[in-house]
Amino acid sequence: MVDLEVSHISKRYWLPRSGHDASRSWLRRAWSRVWPSYDPFWALRDVSFSIERGQAVGIVGRNGAGKSTLLKVLSEITAPTEGEVRLYGRLSALIEVGSGFHPELTGRENVFLNGSILGMRRAEIADKLAQIVEFSGVGDFIDAPVKWYSSGMYVRLGFAIAAHLDPHILLVDEALAVGDESFRRKCYDRIMALRSAGTTIVFISHDLWTVERLCDRAIFMENGRIALDGAVSAVISAYRRTVAGSPSHVEVAPADRKVAVTHVTVAGRRNGETAKTGHPLSVRVSYVAYVPVDDVAVQVWYCTHGGHVVHCEQTTALSGVPLCLDAGAGDVDFHCPALSLQPGVYTVIARIVARDGTVLHVFDAQTPLVVERGLETRGDFYMPHSWRASSREPFAGSVRL
Repeated sequence: MVDLEVSHISKRYWLPRSGHDASRSWLRRAWSRVWPSYDPFWALRDVSFSIERGQAVGIVGRNGAGKSTLLKVLSEITAPTEGEVRLYGRLSALIEVGSGFHPELTGRENVFLNGSILGMRRAEIADKLAQIVEFSGVGDFIDAPVKWYSSGMYVRLGFAIAAHLDPHILLVDEALAVGDESFRRKCYDRIMALRSAGTTIVFISHDLWTVERLCDRAIFMENGRIALDGAVSAVISAYRRTVAGSPSHVEVAPADRKVAVTHVTVAGRRNGETAKTGHPLSVRVSYVAYVPVDDVAVQVWYCTHGGHVVHCEQTTALSGVPLCLDAGAGDVDFHCPALSLQPGVYTVIARIVARDGTVLHVFDAQTPLVVERGLETRGDFYMPHSWRASSREPFAGSVRL
């Protein structure tokens, strides 16, 4: 049974045309200030899909791809310019949590106010008030004006209200990014509980790891259109290829390529050993060249599950001399004496790039890089260092304790 239908929706905005074009006459520039001209911008263009009841669908894409505009259209915050949306059930949207709060009202009063805005009856809010307060963690501050709240308390209370609506359809836009690590875990568990209860979920996030765990289908948006709709693994792989600089469409056959990566192998200090922070790491990129290829570089990208590139190593980084690959199979080995990545799970992407920047092939390693705790470190990354202590001159005075 279908819970949500999107039929050929488009959303157009009008952007003011710049009046500072030096090529235009002074009269036209002056006139544009009095009577400005506007150019159309299509944030969404001919988007169509449907979602079955109980299905969890992730929507991924780069900033400006149209994801948030799509959710605003689905939640009726804005109307589509073309097309229509059909909803079959009660809808709740976690888009801008806490946006309906009044700063002079207490947390308790804002719970009733915001809950009413979101469609909850007063009796329903009263029944769930204790759960909302406990979930948000604001505790004794529930009867204090929210203008005294920290930003974290503010968004936690907003999320707690919206998460207890028990909707048929839940729209989520980066809501799991609020609060500290323990609260984000509570948010994730709450959404998983709603999913287990049969709630239909539309989830927008740059955290691809969460999309993989939460959703059973994904939609990749690019330039306001649907670039790919299908299984989570295939869609996220296409998105990562786009991040790495390769087109998201179906790849050409290997016979039409000059060179292709065939395998990526990652190993710790010894083959089969787990990677550890501060310990050696080796990466082997296996390739096959169908014809001799000159002036190329091989790159290895390390990405978080959110798609953020944390490091890239390449064969031209040290010498600047490009590779010349003979026809046939071969390997390119990278060795890092001290891995700088902190403990976590990372995606490894190998690329072969021509001198002019053309991406000849992109390959996702089938197995993620799991980095375990090694040498003790703080901060975002590990940096090898040494230290020594020395005395400049003897202390001549006395010390009173």
